Amino acid sequence: MSEYGLIGKPLSHSFSKIIHEKLADYTYELMPLDEEDLDYFLRQKDFKGINVTIPYKKTVIPYLDFIDEHAKAIGAVNTIVNRDGKLYGYNTDYDGFDYMIQHHHVPIQNQKVLVLGNGGAAAAIKAVCRNHNAKQIFCVSRHPKDDAISYKEVYTDHCDTDIIINTSPVGMYPHIDEQAVDLNDFPKCKAVLDVVYNPICTKLCLQAREKGLLYAAGMEMLIVQAIRAKEHFLQDTTPQKVIDQILFDLLMEKTNLVFIGMPSCGKSTIGKKVAQLSQKKFIDLDDEIEKEAKKTIPEIFAESGEVVFRELETKVTKRISASQNLVIACGGGIIKNKINIDMLRLNGILIFLDRDLNQLVSNDPNRPLSSSQKAVEDMYHQRMPYYLQYSDIQIVNNTNLDKISQTSIQKVEDHIQDLICTGGKTI
Repeated sequence: MSEYGLIGKPLSHSFSKIIHEKLADYTYELMPLDEEDLDYFLRQKDFKGINVTIPYKKTVIPYLDFIDEHAKAIGAVNTIVNRDGKLYGYNTDYDGFDYMIQHHHVPIQNQKVLVLGNGGAAAAIKAVCRNHNAKQIFCVSRHPKDDAISYKEVYTDHCDTDIIINTSPVGMYPHIDEQAVDLNDFPKCKAVLDVVYNPICTKLCLQAREKGLLYAAGMEMLIVQAIRAKEHFLQDTTPQKVIDQILFDLLMEKTNLVFIGMPSCGKSTIGKKVAQLSQKKFIDLDDEIEKEAKKTIPEIFAESGEVVFRELETKVTKRISASQNLVIACGGGIIKNKINIDMLRLNGILIFLDRDLNQLVSNDPNRPLSSSQKAVEDMYHQRMPYYLQYSDIQIVNNTNLDKISQTSIQKVEDHIQDLICTGGKTI
């Protein structure tokens, strides 16, 4: 008997097991079910409590003996509790999204809201928006049915939207380079919320961040809906500090720590030490580029020039950025293409490792652009504004390497803690 777990399909991207096993002293299983197996599973009732995800949030309803008022109004269930052989259904997506908008002070009242997607999560979110007195709520789908409108109608009639909420899988791992709408088409938009939690910051949220809008991605909603499910399972309550601690732990575990800076500033050396201290995997992007090209970087420059090298750099950056729990050391010129920065930001905190000019190496045959001290100085002054603009954290590396490594982790912890405590914009 799997006492607690998650049913749905697919489940490979799910963080639910990690969260639930941090929350309570039970084993939580991921149980991918094909549609033909669902009936047998629910009739056997061989569980104490389960969560339900895509595509079964509506399918499970006929099997339930009791449905909570929120779940009934929404028409979708994501939590089922077996109490003495009777199945009780709840919708904790409602609780998770309600927490998100309150924690981030999102102004829903009297606002025009656009909900992207028309599945079970969209139903819960529309219910929250109604209860917060949204002026208008429009649900958008690529395949409109029921009360959903098309994306064509959005661009014809609804570009005056105030709040955009993505409940669709667009932008979810592994397709992290996608976004459902372009925020440039919505000049009145005040806030963007995305229920996707992998990547940590979706491309849609990244655009909102750059436009100075209020935004939040789905990690908090995921954690809170799991906590409310656990409360139904065990019939207990959870203090606020537990929510904050699990969010902190999960962000520290999943977030990539990305070192940018000049050649020879210590990114690889510090990165390896930080990876050991934080129990993350270390990746050197230059090494990955050489594996991709099956050539050394000096050979790529000599045979094909910098343009080809930068194309390879972007290709490799996109691939590596989709993964989590990494320490990534980037080449000095990574900032020359903003696409690289955008991809690294989806799962990462960018750390600028600065070093005094007189400590940067010139005439290194393995660094084709560092041909002389003059070349290094020119490069430093040219790139400095970009390092400062793109980094979340700045650290000067002129002292003990162990101290710098520990400082890096402390600054990351402080950065994440600040984001959690302010209730403002997420990573």
